[in-house]
Amino acid sequence: MNLPLFIAKRYLISKKSHNAINIIAFISVLGISLGTMALVIVLSGFNGISNLVFGLYNTFDPDIKITIKEGKTFIPDPSAFSEIKKLPAVAFYTEVLHENALLKYNDKQVIATIKGVSDDFVKMTRIDTVIREGQFLLSTSDTLFSNDSVFSNQRTHQINHVVIGYGLAHKLNISVSDFMNPLEIYVPKRGNQSYLNPQDAFIIRSAEVAGVFSLNDDFDYRYCIMPLSLAKTLLNQKDALTAIEIGVEKGENITNLKNKIQNILGNTFSVKTRYEQNEILFKTINSEKWWTFLILAFILVIATFNVIGSIIMLIIEKQKDIKTLQFLGANSDLIRSIFLRQGLMITLTGALSGIALGLFLCWIQIQFKLVPFSEGFVVDAYPVQVMPIDILMVFSTVLAIGFLAAWYPVRVFTKKHI
Repeated sequence: MNLPLFIAKRYLISKKSHNAINIIAFISVLGISLGTMALVIVLSGFNGISNLVFGLYNTFDPDIKITIKEGKTFIPDPSAFSEIKKLPAVAFYTEVLHENALLKYNDKQVIATIKGVSDDFVKMTRIDTVIREGQFLLSTSDTLFSNDSVFSNQRTHQINHVVIGYGLAHKLNISVSDFMNPLEIYVPKRGNQSYLNPQDAFIIRSAEVAGVFSLNDDFDYRYCIMPLSLAKTLLNQKDALTAIEIGVEKGENITNLKNKIQNILGNTFSVKTRYEQNEILFKTINSEKWWTFLILAFILVIATFNVIGSIIMLIIEKQKDIKTLQFLGANSDLIRSIFLRQGLMITLTGALSGIALGLFLCWIQIQFKLVPFSEGFVVDAYPVQVMPIDILMVFSTVLAIGFLAAWYPVRVFTKKHI
């Protein structure tokens, strides 16, 4: 039988001569429990937000993005980029051309980024899952007929469509169902020529708005997605691109593929994974998570002062028991271990109950969405994700703080009373 543990249990649950000791012990457990619960909830909330943000960027950004290091556009080398296309890990290959442009709809206008994409874009991303109005459609075909007395002729006419962010649609007051008023797109002509008519200084094309997507403000107020052919016409670019976006096959290692592509292209091109494309954002979220963890851990340290007070008062009350144990042959280390174990039992009780309560509240949020987001947001409730590594980190931290809170009074105060 573990004698120190047995006596510590008896001391913890037995009635004290002074009710204040019981009250302080209860407050100690409650404080540690609430602090532990807060740590579990906050870390799980940060995990949910981080995954939500990552998912939003996953909807729009590619697994791997290739851009030129110097300059804005480049003409792809056929041999090198054909080799990249043939790599087994490459699932989707999208050519991209983007630039700022003026969008005009009826009497309203706004500056936006037009993004011309090839056919694989919708397969590579999940942008079709966040369409708020209309559908994701970039082009349709229409057959035109001409008849005269000599012959009849028919030809196929390509109709361009665009999909814009909800913020742009709101600013322009666009109605997807309005087929009579197409969206006009203005891009300045290159060169230093002067024009008497201001409109002659722009390449102007029109397109029907097929759909409106909604992700977050970074995308909703910025992007107008269109066919690559229309973007090339507007920018007067025949072969040049601003980026190549690549989707990776499931199960393939993205970092390994990135390194292979970098070796093929050399140092002229920048090859970045999705995390590297938004590195500052994800590092900021992660640092905020751990700074919050440290702040709450510090509050937990303050809460454990009650443990120190509880143990000191118990040592003072149990002076007769200490003398009895000494007469029976107990040494100072055994007596110290009794009070140390009691402090650890208080900490362990608070930690386990706090973790259980925190997990329960996270489950409640996941199942019943008690904390909702405002209507129109991409998710209807605050996202929560519990990660085992975070629970282990919380438990270890609380246990370490509790051990120090118990060790200090036992080590220092018992010197005067043993």
